[in-house]
Order: sequence, then structure tokens, then C-alpha cells
Amino acid sequence: MQSALDFLAQFVEQLQSPTLSFLIGGALLAALGSKLTIPNPIYQFVVFVLLMKIGMKGGIEIREANFINMILPITFSVVVGVTIVMVGQAIFARLPGIKREDGIATAGLFGAVSASTLAAAIVMLEEHAITYEAWVPALYPFMDIPALVLAIVLANVHRKKTKEGETKKVDYWAIVKESLRGSALSAMILGLLLGLLARPEAVLSSFYEPMFRGMLSMLMLILGMEAWSRLRELKEVAHWFAIYAFIGPIVHGLFAFALGYLAHIWVGFSPGGVVLLAVIAASNSDISGPPTIRGGISWANPSTYIGASTSIGTPVAIAVCIPMYAALAKIVFEM
Repeated sequence: MQSALDFLAQFVEQLQSPTLSFLIGGALLAALGSKLTIPNPIYQFVVFVLLMKIGMKGGIEIREANFINMILPITFSVVVGVTIVMVGQAIFARLPGIKREDGIATAGLFGAVSASTLAAAIVMLEEHAITYEAWVPALYPFMDIPALVLAIVLANVHRKKTKEGETKKVDYWAIVKESLRGSALSAMILGLLLGLLARPEAVLSSFYEPMFRGMLSMLMLILGMEAWSRLRELKEVAHWFAIYAFIGPIVHGLFAFALGYLAHIWVGFSPGGVVLLAVIAASNSDISGPPTIRGGISWANPSTYIGASTSIGTPVAIAVCIPMYAALAKIVFEM
């Protein structure tokens, strides 16, 4: 009983963080009919700055880290991304009234990773002095790319089986290249390479790090307004997609938290690293994923997977999963 009360207290404390306050503030502005708008180029610039900072810091840490300690978390990242897609598409295949391609596309998007959710989690950990390896954000592509590629391959295989005369060959490398060229992954990979191969410490400390929290507050405000405006799309999303979008992030994150705990026991993976791995798993791609899925599974209905992801999945990942896993870590690791 006491553990449950401690967890609830930790959860409420996490909800009061400035990061989530901006998300809630953005939703309230949209709900009240505010005319405030933030141009898309500014949004893209904010995301670029955030991911460059995360990438460079991760690259510097990888350069100085013991790669052996990274192997298990990397392996678990791939396992989580692939498992989410496989289980998700199997669930949708058994639900009535769901087109197979829509279920696969949704599972792929939820197996992929949200850069904004990752950035929000990093700030929350820093606010509460929860330590983590700086290379943990670099796990992003190891979960994101396999999930997107697998979803597109599964959808194309299913289409070939159900359409007579279909001879379209699945180009695996083209899918990987398209994923890598996405704006989110491109920025993070560039930052990683700069951190690994160059010496960006001066520009990181003088420009990117001072701007990080301010930029993140803007991103949370934008996402809050976006989440509220997308609620009307729920009318177009089958109730099964809405249920999956709410429950999926929580279950996905708990699965990754359990694997992260094993990595903590076996290779000393930090509590903060476990939380970030769980958050990455709970997130669903809101930048690079939708265009990749739309290009690879063009016959799927975008209102199902994008509506479920943006309207429910992302708000749940940020407002529920981040504080929940942070609170859980404080209980499990007795911090």
C-alpha cells in the first residue's frame, strides 16, 4: 500500500514539471479558441536544434564510452521495436472491421520513435537529477528504423499475397535510406557524427545547451495545440485504434523498462537510461514516421495511424508515460 502511495506521489510530482506545463498550456490555448499560431519553419528549426544537441552530446559520450556496455541496450532497442510491430499487427489482424494494412501501418508508427517525446523525457530527468548515459538517446535509430522497415515489409508482403498478379518487389534498402533521410533522424545522426568525429564541445556549451530548455518549451506548446486540434479526427478513427493508442504506449514502455532493468543488472545500465529506453518505446513517431509509412504503405488510410498517433499516442506518451516511468524508477531503484 505504501509503495502505491509513494508511486502516486512521485507521479503527481512529475506532472508538475515545466515541460508538461507547456504541453497542457498549449492544449488549453487551443481549447479556448486562441488564434496563436507558430509557423512550421519555426517548428522545424526547434526540432533541429533539439536533435542536434541530443546527437552531439550522445556522440561525445559514445566516443568516450565503453562500447561493450552499449551492446545490450542496443540489442534490446531493436528487439522492442520489432516486437511492438509484430504484436501490434497481430492484434489488429484479429479485431473486427480493421483493414490489415491500416493495422500494420499503425503498429509501425507506434514501434517507431518520437524525437519530441525523447527530448521531453531528457529534460525531466535533468530536472529531477536522475542520471543517465549521454549515449542513450543514440538508441533512437536502433528502434525506429527496424520498426518502420518491418511494418512496410509486412504490408507489402500481405499485399502481394492478397492481390493476384502483384509483382512489386520490396526494396529493403530503399526503405532504410528513406528512413535515414527523414528530418529527425538526419539531424540526430549529423549530431552524432559531429560528436564522434569532431570537437563540437564549444558550440554545444555556448549555443545548443543554453537554448535547449527554451526550445523544448516551444515544442511542447506546439504539440499541446496540435494534440487538441487533432481530437476532432477521432471521429474518423475506429474505436479500436483509439484504444490501442491509449494502452499501447503504456504497455510498450513497461516492456522496455523490464528489459532495461535486466541491462541494469547485467551491465550496469543506469536508472535514467532505463527510463529513457522505456520512453523511447512508449513514444510513436510524429516527424519522420508518418511520411515514411505513407510512402511505403500508400494504400493504408492515414487518418487511422496518424490520427491515433497524434491525437492520443503522443499526449499519452508525454503526459502519462514519462512521469509514470520516472516515478517507477525512483521506487524500483530506491532513488
